[in-house]
Amino acid sequence: MQQVSGDHALHASSRPRVVSLFSGAGGLDLGFKLAGFQLAWANDFDKDAVETYRANIDDHCVCADISEVSDHDIPDCDIMIGGFPCQGFSMANTKRNALDKRNKLYLQYIRILKAKKPMFFVAENVKGILTLGKGEVIKAIVSDFAEAGYRVVYQLLNAADYGVPQTRQRVIIVGVRNDLDVEFTYPQPTNSKEGKNGLPRWISVQEAIKDIPDPDGPDADSVPNNEYSQYKVKPRNYTGHRITDPDKPSPTILARGNGGGGVVAIPHYNGLRRMTVRESATVQTFPLDFRFYGSRGSCYRQIGNAVPVLLAQKIAEQLMTCYKMVAAD
Repeated sequence: MQQVSGDHALHASSRPRVVSLFSGAGGLDLGFKLAGFQLAWANDFDKDAVETYRANIDDHCVCADISEVSDHDIPDCDIMIGGFPCQGFSMANTKRNALDKRNKLYLQYIRILKAKKPMFFVAENVKGILTLGKGEVIKAIVSDFAEAGYRVVYQLLNAADYGVPQTRQRVIIVGVRNDLDVEFTYPQPTNSKEGKNGLPRWISVQEAIKDIPDPDGPDADSVPNNEYSQYKVKPRNYTGHRITDPDKPSPTILARGNGGGGVVAIPHYNGLRRMTVRESATVQTFPLDFRFYGSRGSCYRQIGNAVPVLLAQKIAEQLMTCYKMVAAD
C-alpha cells in the first residue's frame, strides 16, 4: 500500500479527522464519533439543527451558507461526510446545470472535496437518485467524483438490516482517493427480515419505543422532546398515513410536509396519535438523552433528515478499518 501523502499524513498516527457538510442535527456525525473518529468541523444552514448539534455533539458546527464559506476556513481532514440534494440535474439531458440553484449544494460538496482532498468521503442520498434521469444522474455523479480523484462505489442499504427499527432505504456513496491502495467494503447486515442466515429478525417499532414514557402520562417529562403532533390520524394508503404495525420496523421517518407547513409524523401503532419527537428520534437510533431544539415541527424535520446513528456507525467502522490499513503501511 502507498503511504498517505501531503498534509493528510499528519493524522495517520492519531484519530482520523472528519469534516461534515450539511450535517443537520448530526446523525451521521454521531455515528462516526461512536466509531472513534474525531469530528473536526461541521456545517449546516438550519439554525435549529446547528443548535441541536452543538448541544449534543460539539460546538464546532458552523451555521452558514456553505457557498459563502472559504476553503481556507475549513480544516484539513481525512474523511469528508454529508448528503446533498440531487434535484439540480436536468431530467432531459442529465447534465449538471451550474445555474440551477438546487444544484448549489452538490457543487459545493465537489468544490470542498477537491480543495481538501481527504482520503475518503461518504455521501448519503435517497433511493430515488438511482433511477433519476433513467439512471444517468447517478452515473454523472460518479463521474464527477472520479474526476475529483476518487474511486467510487455506491450501494442501496436498508437501515433495518443493521439493527435500526425502521425500513429506511438510502444510497450510500463512498469514495477512496486514487493514490490509496485500499478498497472499501460495505458492512454486512446484522439483522434480516425473516431472521434467516443465523441473523436475528428486524427490530420492531414496538420493541424499540415501548419503554418510552407515555407522552400523556405523569412521567412524560422524564425524557426530552416527549411531545407529539396534533395532526389527526386518519388511516389512508399513502406514506405517513398508513397504519403502523407494532411487530414490524417503523416506516421511514419523514422530513417532508403535510401540506400545511408541518411535518407528517408517523402514526403510533396504538392508532390514537402520532409518534412523539422522542419516539421518532429513538427509531432513528439517537440516544434517549439527545435533545432536539426548535419548534416541534423543526425537531421532527431534523430527525427525518438524519442518517440513523446506528447505520452511520456501521459504515464508519468499515471506513475505520480502511483508514488503519492505510495508516499502518
